[in-house]
Amino acid sequence: MVTAGTLNKLPLLTTDDHRDLAQSVLFRAAQEYGWQLQAWAIMPNHYHLVAFAQDDARGIRTFVQRLHSQTSREVNRMDRVAGRQVWFEYWDTKLTFERSYHARLNYVHSNPVKHGYVKDATAYRWCSASWFAFHSEPVFYRKVLSFKCDNIHVRDDF
Repeated sequence: MVTAGTLNKLPLLTTDDHRDLAQSVLFRAAQEYGWQLQAWAIMPNHYHLVAFAQDDARGIRTFVQRLHSQTSREVNRMDRVAGRQVWFEYWDTKLTFERSYHARLNYVHSNPVKHGYVKDATAYRWCSASWFAFHSEPVFYRKVLSFKCDNIHVRDDF
């Protein structure tokens, strides 16, 4: 699981175009670097993702560096700002327990609701909640949603 925040928690991904860009770069970088996305949520000042490393995956640090450098360059180009630092830092956690994995999937899918962007996470297009609802097996979907995620220790004071 990866969580990253913008510099000083500023909402730098403020427009639909910014978040569309960030999501597009995330998808391309994940494919290029061998990470299979399981869940993602991109907000104006942070993001969360859960991904599996495929056999030929590059390291998480390399993947995140690519994601951050490309989104920073493009967001700054869109905003006509030169050299602005967009991302501050990121935290990654290796999920080794099935229950922890399920709880974090639920956490990431429900993050736009937690932060008040929508009442139903499936309505937030920069989040995997609607993809998950549509593509997962119904039993697995209900199982993941049953996991409480309000006590998960994720840096998310954005």
